[in-house]
Amino acid sequence: MMIDNHPFVLQIRDVSVVRQGRSLIEHVDLDVRAGEQWTLLGPNGAGKSTLLALCGAQLHPTTGTVDVLGHRLGRVDMRSLRTQIGHVDPRTRIDSYVTVRETVLTGLYASTSVPRHAAPTDIEQKQAEELIVALGLDAIAGSPWSVLSQGERGRTLIARALVTEPDLLLLDEPTTGLDLAAREVLLGIIANLRQLRPELASVLVTHHLEELPATTTHALVLAGGTVVACGSADNTLTSDTITRAFGHPIVIERRAGRWSATGAVRAHSI
Repeated sequence: MMIDNHPFVLQIRDVSVVRQGRSLIEHVDLDVRAGEQWTLLGPNGAGKSTLLALCGAQLHPTTGTVDVLGHRLGRVDMRSLRTQIGHVDPRTRIDSYVTVRETVLTGLYASTSVPRHAAPTDIEQKQAEELIVALGLDAIAGSPWSVLSQGERGRTLIARALVTEPDLLLLDEPTTGLDLAAREVLLGIIANLRQLRPELASVLVTHHLEELPATTTHALVLAGGTVVACGSADNTLTSDTITRAFGHPIVIERRAGRWSATGAVRAHSI
């Protein structure tokens, strides 16, 4: 389906997920179009991971419908569909001896190692090399995973996710474990994806507004498995919305395109 020449990458309609009698998310709607950069934001236990699993064709809804890249979950080969989705998760386990270059190539096979008899084509190898250069990894392309910093690993995982040229990129708390400098480098790279792949849609999960790139276009805020707010980032990431989601008075500010959150100071009588 197309609207204003921007195809839907994700369409989630009135979706609920129930496991062992417990509702993980309830009546969620979400539309993501090509070129949009979304964030799923909310406190721990809000349902972000469940919703991301639906976006990544890793989970079926209990009720409602999910269309990913034009395919309805329940009517498509989920394994095949997942090969068309880039996924960045800093908790991905890569063998210590696997090099940066080899790690990027594993994205072609949706595995954490290059299969023994695999033979990447010249085009695939060129694509991998271009990403390695674009993400500033060329100087360490032959280095094993065990010697990489967390920031270098994060950039490698982004290159790995992009090597198949997906139309949808999912980022699951990509700055986990990074120090301040490494976080800023990684967020800059994520922001630059709009220039590298302008039609790429992305969904980033976090519970820290400081971890959002300035290029974030839309946000869905969850709390207790339900939607608190959904829409453009400027209209959604407000003090009122975040206060309601986290159950604590929070003041949201945006400067130079980036968001910050601080706890509101309450006056106490003496």
